[in-house]
Amino acid sequence: MATKAVTDSSFAADVLQSDKPVLVDFWADWCGPCKMIGPALEEISDELSDKVTIAKVDIMENTDTAAKYGVQSIPLMVLFKNGQPVAQKLGAAPKSQLKGWLESEL
Repeated sequence: MATKAVTDSSFAADVLQSDKPVLVDFWADWCGPCKMIGPALEEISDELSDKVTIAKVDIMENTDTAAKYGVQSIPLMVLFKNGQPVAQKLGAAPKSQLKGWLESEL
């Protein structure tokens, strides 16, 4: 299962009302580190598809959601469980670190 693009208008349904945890990657097209972790998040999405949904929010196109969650630096990954942010990781990291962090939080 590939990552899912989420917008301001779909955030509540796709993330807050999801029946399983959702990792939201706040990113932008001009962000080099964001582009570096993109392929790793796609792979993790496939590997952990039964446990978590990985969503991507472009902060330039979805400013309301970015502002609501206080996104000031990217890439910022926020894990939501039952509609609540429960963990976050700032900055790029190798796939093994991203996956390890995510699995430890699930």
